[in-house]
Amino acid sequence: MATKLFLLLAICVLPVLVNANRKPFQIIGKVYCDACRAGFETIKCSNIPGARVEIKCYDRTTLRLKFSVGAETDATGIYSILVEDDHQDQICYATLVSSPIKSCAVPDTRRNKVTVILTRSNGAVSNIHFANAMGFIQDTAADGCTELIRSLLQDDE
Repeated sequence: MATKLFLLLAICVLPVLVNANRKPFQIIGKVYCDACRAGFETIKCSNIPGARVEIKCYDRTTLRLKFSVGAETDATGIYSILVEDDHQDQICYATLVSSPIKSCAVPDTRRNKVTVILTRSNGAVSNIHFANAMGFIQDTAADGCTELIRSLLQDDE
């Protein structure tokens, strides 16, 4: 009986003890202004300091919001968000919220949200996770964008 009790205790308590000393997840990403309205990063893009980003996690079954935390990008357009808990049973996204640049404040619908993995149950050992870059679209295309896009398309052929 004591062996079964010990085994049950080990199965229930050991995972909690192992995860108790874990560092929080650090999600790092970049926010940029798409000056050419291309839908992807080009040499005309610039990073946006002071942009607001949120990480939101939703229950996989009910899709109800379970967790939310926000941050601003630093002077280089990079954000770093700490997330304390494991969100294994949730779907989590980093999402654009706002841009301080009035002429570049519309989120690119193709690059306004990225999936972030916030669990250690997938074999990853690092607490630092990098998110894909997200972008806002400039109101009008910058000078030289037509030529730049044309040259990029020619390089593809």
